Amino acid sequence: MATKSTEPVTILSLRKLSLGTAETQIKEPKTFTVEDAVETVGFGRFHIALFLIMGSTGVSAMESMLIALCLLSISGCEWQLENWQVMVFFGYMVFSILFGLLADRYGRWKILLISFLWGAYFSLLTSFAPSYIWFVFLRTMVGCGVSGHSQGLIIKTEFLPTKYRGYMLPLSQVFWLTGSLLIIGLASVIIPTIGWRWLVRVASIPGIILIMAFKFIPESARFNVSTGNTPAALATLEHIAKMNRAVMPEGKLVEPILEKRGKFADLLDAKYLRTTLQIWVIWLGISFAYYGVILASAELLERDMVCGSKSDSEVVVTQGDSEEGQSPCHCHMFAPSDYRTMIISTVGEIALNPLNILGINFLGRRLSLSITMGCTALFFLLLNICTSSAGLIGFLFMLRALVAANFNTIYIYTAEVYPTTMRALGMGTSGSLCRIGAMVAPFISQVLMSASVLGALCLFSSVCVICAISAFTLPIETKGRALQQIK
Repeated sequence: MATKSTEPVTILSLRKLSLGTAETQIKEPKTFTVEDAVETVGFGRFHIALFLIMGSTGVSAMESMLIALCLLSISGCEWQLENWQVMVFFGYMVFSILFGLLADRYGRWKILLISFLWGAYFSLLTSFAPSYIWFVFLRTMVGCGVSGHSQGLIIKTEFLPTKYRGYMLPLSQVFWLTGSLLIIGLASVIIPTIGWRWLVRVASIPGIILIMAFKFIPESARFNVSTGNTPAALATLEHIAKMNRAVMPEGKLVEPILEKRGKFADLLDAKYLRTTLQIWVIWLGISFAYYGVILASAELLERDMVCGSKSDSEVVVTQGDSEEGQSPCHCHMFAPSDYRTMIISTVGEIALNPLNILGINFLGRRLSLSITMGCTALFFLLLNICTSSAGLIGFLFMLRALVAANFNTIYIYTAEVYPTTMRALGMGTSGSLCRIGAMVAPFISQVLMSASVLGALCLFSSVCVICAISAFTLPIETKGRALQQIK
């Protein structure tokens, strides 16, 4: 009987030990990362405001199109310059890397604001340029500012949940299209009446207005937490959750503090070397094709390359009676029909956006890019076909659609493939290579095309084929992949 009476006591003591162990496990603190918070909070009103404000950085399209639209008036009619002298992308190439380094070290938001202030200031000064040398210098300074606009895309990328990046980032093309159409429409009215200088002044206004809206978008939480500023990151995430009417994850925000950021050598690290080199090739080729299409469109319209016919808009100006004065200065001004054609072809930049979004999200970034690059090569070759005016417009329309899709995909891929410690630098160096392609494009689309249209278009096509192969063989697919915080 004594033995039986002690058994319940032994059982009770075991139960007490078991309960004590459970209590210890429950008291362990919960933690979460920025990635967890971004995914938990989800998509909402904050992201809509982010899309509208940061997407509007696409007004930089106005600065890119401005060169092509003012080209004839500046180079041929006012300062009598050769086509090969019209190259103003050097500033973008240099400062793209510099702004990338600074953005990884000091913040994306600060660099974006500085770049817009810089670009707007020098853009206004350009309209007062007294000579071609001053024009080139000031446009170079504008290029320096525009090179920092890509930080807007990085901020969007770092705030968007994984499943929404493939949908929302390509939709930013709407703003690029809006900027392009706006500058073409303004040019058709302003250049023939009050001149290109007023066009430059009017084109700088949207950028100035946009600067005032930047205060509504905070610094990237991923950047803040990577520099050890966890309270700022947490405050930003809580603000997003409040705007989205969502609940933050339970626990404490924890991320490793990353001391080494923005190192150029990291891009050439063994883990990213192949990816970086192939990305550079693709960026260079896409930019070469994109600006080639823009400048070739202007050149084809100027020469009216419709089955070898000659443009009615060509005006021959002679100066004096001397032999030198009688050598003509060919001053080609766009006719109203040419502006309409450019508007139609520019609309093509969004024509394939729905298909591009489907391709990015279902086929993946690599396969989608390789397909659109291959189609771009094909349509460059089709421009060699002797066709009607409608046929030429159709080919230009499709080319603009394809090169825009290429840019959409490579922008998304580059922002996703690199970790936070080098994301801005990766985008910056890619943008720098991009400008090399833009600087070479005028030689081909204007100088070489003057000698051989077939040779120029075949060269553009060949470059696109190389880019298609590089895209298909990229070692990392970023579809559905969470953004990496460290290497």
